[in-house]
Amino acid sequence: MNVHDSEKVIGTLLQQGYRQVETIEEAGLVLYNTCSIRDKAEQKVFHRLNDYKKLQSQGKKFGVLGCVAQQEGEKIFERAPHVSLVAGSASYRNLPEMLVEIESGNHRVTGLDDRQTELTFDTPFTARTNPYRGYITIIEGCDKFCAYCVVPYTRGKERSRTSDSVLDEARRVADAGYTEIQLLGQNVNSYRDPSGKKSFAELLAAVGEVPSIRRVRFTTSHPRDFSRDIVEAIDAVPNLCDHVHLPVQSGSSRVLKAMLREYMRDEYLERIAWTKSARRRISLTTDVIVGFPGETDAEFEETISLLHAVQYDGVFSFKYSPRPNTPAIHMQDSIPDEEKARRLSILMERQREIQRTNYEKHLGEIIEVMVEGRNDARGQVVGRSSQNKTVNFTTKALIQPAIGSYVNVLITKTFPNSLVGEMMA
Repeated sequence: MNVHDSEKVIGTLLQQGYRQVETIEEAGLVLYNTCSIRDKAEQKVFHRLNDYKKLQSQGKKFGVLGCVAQQEGEKIFERAPHVSLVAGSASYRNLPEMLVEIESGNHRVTGLDDRQTELTFDTPFTARTNPYRGYITIIEGCDKFCAYCVVPYTRGKERSRTSDSVLDEARRVADAGYTEIQLLGQNVNSYRDPSGKKSFAELLAAVGEVPSIRRVRFTTSHPRDFSRDIVEAIDAVPNLCDHVHLPVQSGSSRVLKAMLREYMRDEYLERIAWTKSARRRISLTTDVIVGFPGETDAEFEETISLLHAVQYDGVFSFKYSPRPNTPAIHMQDSIPDEEKARRLSILMERQREIQRTNYEKHLGEIIEVMVEGRNDARGQVVGRSSQNKTVNFTTKALIQPAIGSYVNVLITKTFPNSLVGEMMA
């Protein structure tokens, strides 16, 4: 989502006559797109801004964009006086006007939005920098207010684009030569068509039927709004990728309640059962937070038992860190960082063994792979399966497969996070 936001910014400025350069040294304007989902990411922002300070004497202008900009607002000017622009995500369409202000001598220009704004983040111009995948934002913001999460405060309330505008963009993406589309949203399956024409599942199916599109992905889903018709759509439309990312965060119902997640363990497992009952084998991945305030050893073990019950193909796991403005910041964070680290290490090791077993099941299979690049050091081509699994493979062909092309690969070796194979003739 952050990558696609940068594509929107680049497209908007190119349309205004700006030229993108490769290095900070060449630039007259440096824009830093930021994330504040975790404390570590936010700390990196201010370290980087401090590094930029030495370039101020060269006459460069600096701007901070994204979630840290929206969260910290004008306080950024106090911490980094060399910054001239602070703009949240919903104001990117106004960047040209804000830059005119800077060029006219205003050293503190802001573009910050109230979370009640009805504006979506789509801009008239997008520079699609990914060579093989076209991103389309269909919904922005979040109304869930999970106790640990800063997104509702930095991205605003949920607001969806019309299905017609999404499909128009999907056709433009296809006309530009892309064969894979990824639909984006903080809670993508909370999509509500303002025109009332299509549900999220119906929109998924419609994008999958756009001519020339071979793969459609979506991220990220919220379990409360994950409905059975989404699984039915994946079963019915072959171009919808057989992968669902469904963040659980904890395997304990008590912790889920404290997190304000709006579902319990059994409700989450019901959605997993829907997915596993599909005719296609749908790969499942998730997000997990360890060490949420008050999480006991027994409740952490409930999360471990959930991993074994679901058998995920991948888990993004994090230690809890307090975020500004969130309800959890008022809870006593009584779990020492050393204990959080211990729990995280246990979780990652258990999940690694699950993935080792899951990936071994692909040994001897022939899998369709989209080519994404090359690893010249290993003499391998790098690609991805419909299940979103990385596949590294060799080829005896004289002409290397092009980025964005599709090839069949025989899987000859497996690892917990990737597959290895040989391209079929």
